[in-house]
Amino acid sequence: PQGIGSPSVYHAVIVIFLEFFAWGLLTAPTLVVLHETFPKHTFLMNGLIQGVKGLLSFLSAPLIGALSDVWGRKSFLLLTVFFTCAPIPLMKISPWWYFAVISVSGVFAVTFSVVFAYVADITQEHERSMAYGLVSATFAASLVTSPAIGAYLGRVYGDSLVVVLATAIALLDICFILVAVPESLPEKMRPASWGAPISWEQADPFASLKKVGQDSIVLLICITVFLSYLPEAGQYSSFFLYLRQIMGFSSESVAAFIAVLGILSIIAQTIVLSLLMRSIGNKNTILLGLGFQILQLAWYGFGSEPWMMWAAGAVAAMSSITFPAVSALVSRTADADQQGVVQGMITGIRGLCNGLGPALYGFIFYIFHVELNELPMPESPSGGSVATQYHLQQNSIIPGPPFLFGACSVLLALLVALFIPEHTNLNVRSSNWKKHCGSHGHPHSPQAPGEAKEPLLQDTNV
Repeated sequence: PQGIGSPSVYHAVIVIFLEFFAWGLLTAPTLVVLHETFPKHTFLMNGLIQGVKGLLSFLSAPLIGALSDVWGRKSFLLLTVFFTCAPIPLMKISPWWYFAVISVSGVFAVTFSVVFAYVADITQEHERSMAYGLVSATFAASLVTSPAIGAYLGRVYGDSLVVVLATAIALLDICFILVAVPESLPEKMRPASWGAPISWEQADPFASLKKVGQDSIVLLICITVFLSYLPEAGQYSSFFLYLRQIMGFSSESVAAFIAVLGILSIIAQTIVLSLLMRSIGNKNTILLGLGFQILQLAWYGFGSEPWMMWAAGAVAAMSSITFPAVSALVSRTADADQQGVVQGMITGIRGLCNGLGPALYGFIFYIFHVELNELPMPESPSGGSVATQYHLQQNSIIPGPPFLFGACSVLLALLVALFIPEHTNLNVRSSNWKKHCGSHGHPHSPQAPGEAKEPLLQDTNV
């Protein structure tokens, strides 16, 4: 087979690291270009761009996964990385085309789905959790360092060099896939011809969501995930722009904020989460995480000083334990043959939130007229920019309305989560799902007796 060596998790790790390292370099330049391109409705346009991308990714991810089962993983790794990184060189060529291509690239910007399928092909069931954790940790590590490097290079040498460097790293990733990554799906696993039929249930993005109402406990869990992840998805899309344009953070401060938050989140999701799960139980860990998320969003909403953002960021790291705890609860309570069904529902809801959240946040920013008519000015003697001080005088009561809305949404999630029992057996039966699992299973990854199935797309750390 083409590639260097036999397929391994390290091939997937390098692909993920290079892709997101390239995008991390552009964190600071993207915020500046976004405001220069849309000076009047910056937050609204940012929400629409990220919302369209998220919805397209949600709709296309199952289909691309189904096609990769037929045509192999390597070709789709190449396709997803190419289209995900295609907008990068357009930043300096044409900002309008840059943001337009970002929106449309959502159709193919599903590298994680293909990478997790690649990992599933080459690992045994008992190895898969550790392999997924390694991929997710690599994603976090790439974003811990790259924004700071990009901000420094942009300040010293200009943004053009940063764009060129990011483009070069993206090309290196594509060349690595072409030359070094071997195909993970054996020839015997693929149909004889390319015209082989594809299971449309597998390609239907709403297939997993249709099963939500079949069990009351599953319904409570899914409502909790939706209400808590919707504001989280919106926050990720707009928060760094908010720090830069409204709170007056410099590019270096935004990069440092991302790095500190990433490191604290990794600690929270490993050491702290493990201690909490053993000491207070699964359900109470979920409730604690939701409580931290409410505090964090309220702090972001009412905070008017930079130090408040840093303090709320530390709380945000603790709130990142919620989703891993939810996934663990589902893994414990669902039957072995129902793991994929329930985890698929949760993954589908998170994908839907990735589209709805950014658009919702952008719309709320627009309603409350939270925007600037000029780029942040040099810092005044009292710290913080003149434009920022003017903005805070105009909106001193609620500087960040969407974050306050998010806190209310998570409060509802907390109330719903109170009704989730600590120990129960989920029962979500679907003959079509079982039929699909049987026809698309991987005989080269046998399941040990009594061993629970590991969901293919359990993106806990992501």
